[in-house]
Amino acid sequence: MRSTTALVTSVLAVSLAWASAPTPATAVEPSPGIADLTTDLDQILSDARLTVGRAGVVVKSAATGEELYTQDSGKIFTPASNTKLVSSAAAVETLGLDYRFTTEVLSTGRTAGSTLYGDLYLKGTGDPTMLASDYDALAAKVAASGVKRVQGDLVADDTWFDDVRLGTDWAWDDEPYYYAAQISALTASPDTDYDAGSVIVSVAPGSAAGKPVKVSTTPETGYLKIVNRAVTGSSTDVLVTREHGTNTVLITGTVAAPYSEWITVWDPTAYAASLLRDGLARHGVKVTGSTGRGATPAGAKAVATRQSMPLSELLVPFMKLSNNIHAEILTKAIGRKVAGEGTWPAGLAAITAFARANGVPASQLRDGSGLSRADGLTPGGLTALLIALRDKPWFATWYAALPIAGQRDRMVGGTLRSRMAGTPAAGNVHAKTGSLTGVTSLSGYVTSADGEPLVFSVMLNQYLSGSPKDIEDKIAIRLAQFSRTAAADTPSVQLRRTEAGQSELECSWLKPVQC
Repeated sequence: MRSTTALVTSVLAVSLAWASAPTPATAVEPSPGIADLTTDLDQILSDARLTVGRAGVVVKSAATGEELYTQDSGKIFTPASNTKLVSSAAAVETLGLDYRFTTEVLSTGRTAGSTLYGDLYLKGTGDPTMLASDYDALAAKVAASGVKRVQGDLVADDTWFDDVRLGTDWAWDDEPYYYAAQISALTASPDTDYDAGSVIVSVAPGSAAGKPVKVSTTPETGYLKIVNRAVTGSSTDVLVTREHGTNTVLITGTVAAPYSEWITVWDPTAYAASLLRDGLARHGVKVTGSTGRGATPAGAKAVATRQSMPLSELLVPFMKLSNNIHAEILTKAIGRKVAGEGTWPAGLAAITAFARANGVPASQLRDGSGLSRADGLTPGGLTALLIALRDKPWFATWYAALPIAGQRDRMVGGTLRSRMAGTPAAGNVHAKTGSLTGVTSLSGYVTSADGEPLVFSVMLNQYLSGSPKDIEDKIAIRLAQFSRTAAADTPSVQLRRTEAGQSELECSWLKPVQC
């Protein structure tokens, strides 16, 4: 993964311009170009797909706050992942760009020779970047301390957060899939997208037609029970899912080519403990007792410690790839910091207070990611927030973490990497996407043809067609063409409409990556 420093540097000039631009109190007088913009946006929003749906659109000058276009500015819409604009900014404000998660192995026992008499504790604070290799590295440090035998139990301490694992209102049928993984203070990711709480289950054709398919996992783990009923066939039509309340993964269908699915684990705390226990065994450390869970006693001494990358770097996979689990972990981390409680209610109360203090007068937040359909934000509130954030000392880093239209590098373009390419919006629009069935949203920043910084929010709800993301793109492109003094003369760009029946999840949530 490219370093955050490189990513920030690639957009530094634009970011600093946004961060340092003045915000005068006086509004610019209306101009002929605004009337032309209004006509064009009205025409774009007259699309028949929105006839039965709802559309909220607001465009403002980021320099003056002047409203250039509005439709249902103050109405509540389901924002989907536009919620992350609020939760990510609140996380940076509350925790700081230098915030790191800590994972420790501790003990209160005494050591005699190579034997530790007492329990070994694995304590987490929610680090979503922990990989199996990181748990192995902790185990190696325990072995390097001289311990070869633990005369006691391995105790998993996930008490930094509460034990509520799934968000309010989350759909039950999302539960097996990594974008709705369980939230715990101890967790693990399978790769450097950092999809915490999940394992990659891969299938490949077997030795001959009709024979069982080959199954593997990343990382290799015995934590999942694989029930393989899939066979080698002439096409790939396979279902990989996890049975509710268990770690039994059922594979059915036919496989003609390699295929992978990112599957959540049931109880990520126990999964993380299993990774450490396996690592200890590999490094010659025998734990004689069982694996349990509980709080680390006061006065316990650290045997091994690992710190995550800072939040300034985590923002990149979080926002570029619209990672739900990062949003929820940070929500609970905010609650722990502000109220001493690693809970959704504590974190959401702090996020809501931050939103109100930064221009969002009306909102309803049930989670940090936008996966809940009960979340509610207004396009007017989001544009006010986007303007307010420009005055934050950390704005340039946060802004650089937003997806950028038409930039093919996943860690630059993110969920906008395949959108608006070859248009005036490419490399210009920095915005957050949002997608659920019947919901799409796009809110962020764009520089007009005159060099004027604009903010915008497009929120479309309750349509019955395929996702009308091309409407969002047309609006963003038109804003990139906007001039206060002249009509847009750039030929209109023909954008492919989303076909009915196509997935309406964030494209980065579809594995392998399809955006």
